[in-house]
Amino acid sequence: MAEAKNTDEWQATACGICYTNCGILVQIGGEGGRHITRVKGDKNHPASKGYTCNKCLRLDYYQNGKDRLTDPLRRKADGSFEVITWETAINEVASKMAAIRDTHGGDKIFKYGGGGQGNHLGGAYFGPVSKALDMKYKTNALAQEKTGLAWVQGRMFGANVHGEMEHADTLFIVGKNPWQSNGIQRSRVLLKQASKDLNRTLIVVDPRRTESAALADIHLAVKPGRDAWLLSAMVAHIIQDDLISDNWLEGHTTGFEAVKARFDAIDVDAYAEFAGIDPADAKKAARAVATANKSAFYEDLGVQMAPHSTLASYLNQLMVTITGHFGREGTTAVLSALPGAFFGMSDIGNSIEGDIEVEYETSPVTGARIVSGLVPCNSVPDEILTDHANRFRAIWIESGNPVHSMADSAKWREALKALELVVVIDVAKTETAREADYIFPACTQYEKLEATFFNFEYPANFHHLRKPLFEPQGNTLAEPEMHARMVEALVPFDFTRLEQLKAAAQMGLDAYGMAAFQFMAENPDLMPYMIYILYRTLGPTLGKGREAGAIYFGMAQRFAATHSSEVKRAGFSGEGLALGNALFESLLDDPSGTVFSVGDIDETFKKLGHKDKKIHLAIGELLEEVDTLAALEDLVQLDEEFPFVLAAGERRAFTGNTMLRDPAWVKNKDMIAMAMHPDDAERLGVSDGENVRLVTRAGAANTPISIDDRLRQGTLSIPNGFGLMYPNEDGADSVTGVAPNELTSLESKDRFLGTPFHKFVPARVERTCS
Repeated sequence: MAEAKNTDEWQATACGICYTNCGILVQIGGEGGRHITRVKGDKNHPASKGYTCNKCLRLDYYQNGKDRLTDPLRRKADGSFEVITWETAINEVASKMAAIRDTHGGDKIFKYGGGGQGNHLGGAYFGPVSKALDMKYKTNALAQEKTGLAWVQGRMFGANVHGEMEHADTLFIVGKNPWQSNGIQRSRVLLKQASKDLNRTLIVVDPRRTESAALADIHLAVKPGRDAWLLSAMVAHIIQDDLISDNWLEGHTTGFEAVKARFDAIDVDAYAEFAGIDPADAKKAARAVATANKSAFYEDLGVQMAPHSTLASYLNQLMVTITGHFGREGTTAVLSALPGAFFGMSDIGNSIEGDIEVEYETSPVTGARIVSGLVPCNSVPDEILTDHANRFRAIWIESGNPVHSMADSAKWREALKALELVVVIDVAKTETAREADYIFPACTQYEKLEATFFNFEYPANFHHLRKPLFEPQGNTLAEPEMHARMVEALVPFDFTRLEQLKAAAQMGLDAYGMAAFQFMAENPDLMPYMIYILYRTLGPTLGKGREAGAIYFGMAQRFAATHSSEVKRAGFSGEGLALGNALFESLLDDPSGTVFSVGDIDETFKKLGHKDKKIHLAIGELLEEVDTLAALEDLVQLDEEFPFVLAAGERRAFTGNTMLRDPAWVKNKDMIAMAMHPDDAERLGVSDGENVRLVTRAGAANTPISIDDRLRQGTLSIPNGFGLMYPNEDGADSVTGVAPNELTSLESKDRFLGTPFHKFVPARVERTCS
């Protein structure tokens, strides 16, 4: 047994359990000095400022999971795995991927993932592999969550925009419980402050009386699946009651007349009542948004994974925009993100005729609309399970677990089995890794340089590049090294062309920068490989364990060149290359993160992506969708066989993403139970803690129940993050809780962007004999 190396030194890093990625300080020790023994908030972190929730205290369950992978694995003919060397793994995969490319075309090789909640840096290095294999199509978890919002933002603003919740007078939160799921910096502090401040109004739209809703001044407990009617009623009330500024709209927007024509015809009271809301409360909330000096909204999966999801995103944006809550402090602003736009907007809204998008990229088999370069997740199995000539034939899966996290787990398993080659890169032997032909074992987030590119703050935007806490375990590698070796095995160009850059890197950043810009000008054919080139030329000069930071040289130089005034307002000085180098060195060296940009609200309209620098209010497809609401009929129907609405995947105090696979981290058994309203339990004759059978059209599972009067009658809820295979005390695979996507369907999805309706799954509950 290795000697324990305990230390009282606090080291800066970040929590990766949700995308807020709070800055934390940790102590390490325990057996072999490889455990995270204590955790506290990092007060020097520019965004979280010492804030944490309870979940980050359990990070050692991730760092030292019993299902950690420590060697490359290859599937044998009998279905089991054998350990192989990295040289064998890289060379065999490169050869097989190249053969598929040469025989069928690189567009038949698909990419899923490229970073989880806290590990985006490795995925950023995959681009050169994709280029070497002539790949075209990809997706990740955002395509089942955020592409509706991205499409709406692209059509309306041509840019990524974000609500400045911290300084808003009215906070409008839709389909989210920040108390448990965070997503907003210092969420519990903000919620409590807003709730206590008599000059601020907190509005929460959620069927359940969540912890956030309990703090709200106005809780709109909408009927599940009917958010679009409530939001339409609110927009209509704002328009019909003339709670808008005509001068502001005329100066900053186009298309309002088309919007007004639709919403003038809406019966506000009827829509509110159909949504299960007292019309007076809906009007009160609408007026609070419209008449506040500063309003901002935040939406999340509660509407983004529910019926009319894309329409709901549009209605939310309309509400704050037509009331003028844009381009002012405490409202909504255009973000400047470090690695470029988080969602690519260049492909959205370029071919518009009569407010309708008439030309857009689609997937090769099913013809699903691709947004921000992402194929809808619900379409992927059908892009594989077909005889179509353009079907996907191989897949790379990196830092993702689609077999567990995407709709219809059984169909995903079937699809992966049908592929000619499946390569999975991950830390643990996940449900998806078990379906692979090759498994590449990655270092954990705390054994390598790591970061997340969820920088959504305004006006001061920050980025946190985290340093390794531990040496890599076993024979694992960081993803940038895996991808570099794969490029070298594929040999897409003559690597001796890099010798001059390697020599320049030894002479310092100024010399390297000048040489790099000259190299790019003289070698335009190598631009797609520049990330690899930075890693292999500049990376070795940055110090052991810091090689992957080389990518920031390119990002810093590009950002400083295009946003120099914002970088200077953040405290950096210099011009041209010097300004970029100053930003690069700060990003690389600051242990608690760097404020890289300070925006000027007066520049917001200049950043809009449309040529006229105006907000385009009319999205024709979605205005037509508004018309369909007049029938007052649910998009997804319940029936006698499936009378309940199941929300499949809820955040609770002890739920997070599936990087925490060990069920021992959960200290409360109610966390894994299915929640049910007491009146429903009484009607079914079941009691708290009893095991029942939960049945949907896609599958069934046994689960204990937890009686919870915060739910609406007729609704059920199961948590996310459970139903994972994990070794028990005897080393055998054991499953705790319900895997939500054994119960969901690929067909139940938004008609525009294909996002799944995980929050509205028709279900029934059966008593069991046990």
